[in-house]
Amino acid sequence: MTARRILPTEEAADLLKLVRDLATRELLPRVAEAEATEAFPRDVFTLLGRTGLLGLPYPEEFGGGGQPYEVYLQVLEEIAAVWSSVGVGVSVHALSCFGLFEHGTEEQKQKWLPDMLGGELLGAYCLSEAHAGSDPAAMRTTAKRVGDEYVLNGAKAWTTHGGNADFYKLMARTSDDRNGISCFLIPADTPGLVSDPPEKKMGLTGSHTTTMRLDDVRIPVERRLGAEGDGLKIALAGLDSGRLGIAAVATGLAQGALDHAVAYAKTRETFGKKIIDHQGLAFVLADMEAAIQSSRAMVLHAARLKDRGEPFGREASIAKMVATDNAMKVTTDAVQVLGGYGYTRDFPVERFMREAKVMQIFEGTNQIQRMVISRALAGDNNGIIKESN
Repeated sequence: MTARRILPTEEAADLLKLVRDLATRELLPRVAEAEATEAFPRDVFTLLGRTGLLGLPYPEEFGGGGQPYEVYLQVLEEIAAVWSSVGVGVSVHALSCFGLFEHGTEEQKQKWLPDMLGGELLGAYCLSEAHAGSDPAAMRTTAKRVGDEYVLNGAKAWTTHGGNADFYKLMARTSDDRNGISCFLIPADTPGLVSDPPEKKMGLTGSHTTTMRLDDVRIPVERRLGAEGDGLKIALAGLDSGRLGIAAVATGLAQGALDHAVAYAKTRETFGKKIIDHQGLAFVLADMEAAIQSSRAMVLHAARLKDRGEPFGREASIAKMVATDNAMKVTTDAVQVLGGYGYTRDFPVERFMREAKVMQIFEGTNQIQRMVISRALAGDNNGIIKESN
């Protein structure tokens, strides 16, 4: 990548170099074929886990990397600059571990977190439903307690890693109250839990997205995270961190597109000189660079707030909105820089452009982010939103 980094420690600088080398050596040779054939790279996540990259922001005592979010997000960016599907997958896996780490009992964490953070188990996150994308409180999937078990029925849409994950962090309704939602950790081999075929998507085709269906799925009470009714609170708290993950992935994707555009502009000649020496095109590249640097700065600002234990929800929404909107613009411009070649699959920039679009949609659409930000501006307590019942 062309960007210059400012990292908190020499250890972090070494980690980023390791990730960049691994991405170039292990991911780059596979990405084009895997995306073209829609093949899910399960072994890549095992490799990343055993290298210590799936649990970076979690404590070492549970098998994590003990790294600040500032460093973790830059690792995500490095991965996404080469393979966005994998970058999204790492972010989703971290989100799927959040509920257990933040709200699980000590016994639950000791029992399940090491394998989840070590790469032996890959996670998925089930919140959205077909009729309740931006309004999770409207979910209909139910979890009824029967003795020492819960019986779950319903369907969860847009599940990243659906059908490939080893466990699912899933929200289900445990009471008729609008916010009567609880959080569960469900093993993939639980009877009654099945995956629909992957959605046919315009991008991120190496990342499988499915509907998960629950037909009398029975799980023990010990698989509930937190108290009954805590599910929506757990989900919304995790989404702040998840939005930062997607913002970092979008920034990496945009950086990868710019790198390809600059490399092409340095070799392609028109009217007797390289096209990068034509002011009109050079200014396009300059705007792309400025957009990426702006995205990165916002992502790291929000991450540093989180690392200091300060409120960062509003800044996470800003980072997600800015980084994903910028990624859409940068990847579109990268196609333009390559001209007709950019529109062909001989070059990866058309894929980058297709992949950028969904980042304006998942982890809360950018319209939702604008709503969060505007409500924060209108609210009390320095603009920090308080959850309402």
